[in-house]
Amino acid sequence: MRLDRATGAISHHTFADLPALLDRGDALVLNETRVIPARLFGKTPADAEIELLVVRFAGDEVFGMVRGLKKLKPRMPLDFGNGLNAEFLRRDGDMGVFRFPLPEDMLKKWLRDHGNIPLPPYMEREEEPLDRERYQTVFAAKDGSCAAPTAGLHFTPELLDILKEKGVLQEQVCLHVGPGTFKPITEEDITRHAIDPEYAEVPKELFTNLLAAKNRGGRVVAVGTTVTRSLEAAARHGGCYSGPTALYISPGFPFRVVDALITNFHLPKSSLLVLAAAFAGRERILAAYAAAVEKRYRFYSYGDAMLIV
Repeated sequence: MRLDRATGAISHHTFADLPALLDRGDALVLNETRVIPARLFGKTPADAEIELLVVRFAGDEVFGMVRGLKKLKPRMPLDFGNGLNAEFLRRDGDMGVFRFPLPEDMLKKWLRDHGNIPLPPYMEREEEPLDRERYQTVFAAKDGSCAAPTAGLHFTPELLDILKEKGVLQEQVCLHVGPGTFKPITEEDITRHAIDPEYAEVPKELFTNLLAAKNRGGRVVAVGTTVTRSLEAAARHGGCYSGPTALYISPGFPFRVVDALITNFHLPKSSLLVLAAAFAGRERILAAYAAAVEKRYRFYSYGDAMLIV
């Protein structure tokens, strides 16, 4: 789908039409984060089962979402099998904090070898071998996400080559997606919602390239809400940023960088849907979603996408 945010015009396309919808000199920005198999299954000394989703690494501590958190006590040892043990340290809000006997790089290697891909819970199935490939963008390069930047899943090497041949620039940022991205909005006033911090990285050279493209008349096309948040956060730090960001974009937000957005169709009551509404306008987005339902588009992570221009 293509949505014109100025006129509200909606047209329907396949993703293979994207080169025709972008112009020479446009700058396509991708999120090069890589999903790590961050889902672990373990047992307490009493043989109670727990499920851990590794969210972030902080020195010698690991933060994660835990199913069975109430079963855990400080200093409790845990066994995750395949030679991996850990110690539960404490609760931190709705997350648990753990210490593993391995440094971060070795723990990430263990996860690649023995961990499970953290598929979205609404898929209601266990990981399949194909998910190791399909729940990863073809340009993924930096380990750290517990969920895929799903707008990027539509791209193939062949499509990226076609865009390059047309003269569409390609740049990369990194934002490691955490579960906070998908935390539903429960506040009556959506402006009171808060996003958990996620690590973002936007090099100064990239920002310089984007400004040059805009000055030549090109558009900055963000592939996904994570790219949008990364670029707009960097714009508020002088164009270069490396560190945690909790930027929450809601209607009324002054976009400084992004001119066009490729995004999937999102869950109700999500910050992702609110960001799309902030970019295109609430009524325009509601009309686009109504058209998507009518045309039986697929929603969520493995679903369809729209280009908002």
